[in-house]
Amino acid sequence: METALQPEVRNKPILAQEIAFIIVHLLPLGALYTGATWFDWLMCTFFYFYRMFWITGGYHRYFAHKSYKTSRWFQFIIAFMAQTSAQKGALWWAAHHRHHHRYSDTPKDPHSMKIYGFWYSHIGWIVGPDFKETDYKVIGDYAKYPELVWLNKHYLVAPTTLALGLMALGGWVNGGTVLAMFTTAGFSTLFIGFFLSTVILYHATFSINSIMHKFGKPRYATGDESKNNLWLALLTMGEGWHNNHHYYEVASRQGFFWWEIDITYYILKGLSAVGLIWDLKGVPDHIKFSTDRKNAIELRKKAEAAGAGKLEEDVVPY
Repeated sequence: METALQPEVRNKPILAQEIAFIIVHLLPLGALYTGATWFDWLMCTFFYFYRMFWITGGYHRYFAHKSYKTSRWFQFIIAFMAQTSAQKGALWWAAHHRHHHRYSDTPKDPHSMKIYGFWYSHIGWIVGPDFKETDYKVIGDYAKYPELVWLNKHYLVAPTTLALGLMALGGWVNGGTVLAMFTTAGFSTLFIGFFLSTVILYHATFSINSIMHKFGKPRYATGDESKNNLWLALLTMGEGWHNNHHYYEVASRQGFFWWEIDITYYILKGLSAVGLIWDLKGVPDHIKFSTDRKNAIELRKKAEAAGAGKLEEDVVPY
């Protein structure tokens, strides 16, 4: 007898994608031949956190959840920078993430650990054929921009540009000339600065889809398995406050309280201060201090009755 939690039948992984995924994981081992310099490790660290910000602040909080506004030209910059992470296109990423929130921890969720287990929620859904395409209807508010659609379809342009740029930089710093990019001087930076940081970035991002629906503590009753976890919040620049986020997904900050470190939000505030982005959505008190959605409605009505005026409801803007 079928139940509401019976898994959907998902297709087996695509062999070519599995092989490509494995190769990306093996390429950092090339540094065993080239060696690795202090500069390579510096680039690895920098481009891990640099790209993590664009994933969290761009893919996630802007394209998936519209938690702030920006100009059309900076919107393209956000998409390009986020796509240097080699996690496919911004529209693909955001469309599937919206689908995840709509069906969180149900059989229609693309990557529910509760339904499909750790391996599938972490990696399997990405290398399989079921979620290969972009659902432009789900992301229609951004699919109307042809430059974003082009970038989404040509999602390898951004990471390839970064990889070649790092090779050239490595050739210059490690080898004394840009032309040394095609020697061990450039390849060592490619292996460590680009590929190793990319692999670490993959698994830090994927961990939010998988283990953040298993390990940690929930603050709010969200109807799914989302949790809050300080350590993953530090590793992912704020994404570890995952239960907060599932409770009120449109907020530009995921650390709802001052002690919940959210580095992405701090950078977004900086970008807002210089006018590159604006209208950052906050967390209303009736949301922050409630325990579930029913309680939030009660607190909102009490505040409005006390003269607070009409308060924002928990409405998803897409």
